[in-house]
Amino acid sequence: MRVLLLAAAVSASLAAIVAPAHAQATLPDMGSSAAELLTPAQENEYGAYMLYQLRRYGMLLEDPLVEDWLAGMGQRLAAASDKPGQPYTFFLMGDRQINAFATLGGYVGTNAGLLLSAESEDEVAGVLAHEISHVTQRHVLRAVERANKDRLPILLAMLGAVIASRNSSDQGQATRAAITSGYALAAQRQLDYSRANETEADRIGIQTLARAGYDPVAMGDFFERMERLMRGNSGGYTTPDYLSSHPVTTTRISEARERAERLKKEAVPASATASDSAPLLLPAFLGTGSGSAPPVRMFAWARERVRVLSAPSALDAVHEYDALAKAAGGKLTPAQRYGQALAQIRHGHPAAAEATLQALAGEAPDNLWIDLALAEAAHAANNNTLARQRFDALLRAHPQNHAVSLSYAIVLNEIGDAAAGRRAQEVLRPLLAEGGSDALLQKSFARASELAGDAARAGEAFAESAWLNGRPDDALAQFTELLKRDDLDYVQRARIESRIADLTPAVLEMRRQGIKPGDPQEGDAGA
Repeated sequence: MRVLLLAAAVSASLAAIVAPAHAQATLPDMGSSAAELLTPAQENEYGAYMLYQLRRYGMLLEDPLVEDWLAGMGQRLAAASDKPGQPYTFFLMGDRQINAFATLGGYVGTNAGLLLSAESEDEVAGVLAHEISHVTQRHVLRAVERANKDRLPILLAMLGAVIASRNSSDQGQATRAAITSGYALAAQRQLDYSRANETEADRIGIQTLARAGYDPVAMGDFFERMERLMRGNSGGYTTPDYLSSHPVTTTRISEARERAERLKKEAVPASATASDSAPLLLPAFLGTGSGSAPPVRMFAWARERVRVLSAPSALDAVHEYDALAKAAGGKLTPAQRYGQALAQIRHGHPAAAEATLQALAGEAPDNLWIDLALAEAAHAANNNTLARQRFDALLRAHPQNHAVSLSYAIVLNEIGDAAAGRRAQEVLRPLLAEGGSDALLQKSFARASELAGDAARAGEAFAESAWLNGRPDDALAQFTELLKRDDLDYVQRARIESRIADLTPAVLEMRRQGIKPGDPQEGDAGA
């Protein structure tokens, strides 16, 4: 039941964000049993499992620097939302289709294509604020509840149509038509139910956007660009998935612009909390949101890094920047030059990248994105002494920074000797206390421990990596095997036994459902 409900919830969360032409502004909680379907812990369980499966099938774009940027934006918005206590996980998909979605447990996904199509950080924040509002208003659970209620009448309608089709001369064609009509009825029920959801998410999302210190006008700007894309199919993209689940209308655009203008004119007491519906003393889009300072805007750099990482190959990325330069008369922006250097590093031309990055560092000193790329360029040029010097300098300037630490550890693991493994362990160990669910961190720590000769600790981290990659059966087997070791201390043995107790119910449920565990994938288990 759990796995089936997960599938229904994921499908419902994607279908539940269909844009309205008109609807009620608020969905009342009276009479709804949505909150009784799942506990918060169960919601998080289903959302996490969905993320693990996306990772298992290689659909995520996992990069420490981009992940930190996206999470920083998302958590700022979440803190300014109507329910700042709700936990969230923000993740990026490598697909270049334009799309975003929210599902159970506050898991919010964004496609690479959305970042590539946006023109400002405020536009991306507007989409995230909309998805966060789907979570705070419990639209996902409502969709699951509605789907459960509709299942029987829709099945009966399909059954009646199939029975009637027996009198048809072409029963096969009539049966297919009956099934199609049943699906159409399901889609229409979902559409009718979700129009109010979408209006509510727009209205509350734009308030969240403003409270977090972003420009609320950006939401309407993004909608308008999507509407032009839908009409002209321009920009080199196919019609995006986003427009299938979030159709954009002139009404929706005008309502977003009207709300933004109202927010700019409104003001509220400085003591207002994030959950207050009243505005701020300053115009909302100039407010400080969830912190004392306005958001640090690194969108242009994040977009170019995503452009490189989401390209089919390093050569494709190089060609993409050649095309951008040609279209711009040979004048790329600083962020585009940074992306071009990343593409050169990945394509095996670190010397050219080094020259570009050094010039950029002179123009924009203390830019972490450039400094990290310089360290990566040194490693790509096989100058590991210089690479380590640059990474060590970054760690001193940014102690325990997630992106710096993890990027450094990845390079150390690629260097591949025991000393590098021990240094990678030192760099990553401070992150483990709060990064237990970070798949890249666990995999990197596992490899570092393996290089350092710490087989037992490597085994733990490899097992955690298997779990986070959607293979609980494999993870359980690895943890169980670890208990046979005679070199475990009391604390480590207790930790492994606790993880076995945690994972066993999930594995038993999957076996009961007849779901086959994934085969171990390269890099997720010890050699």
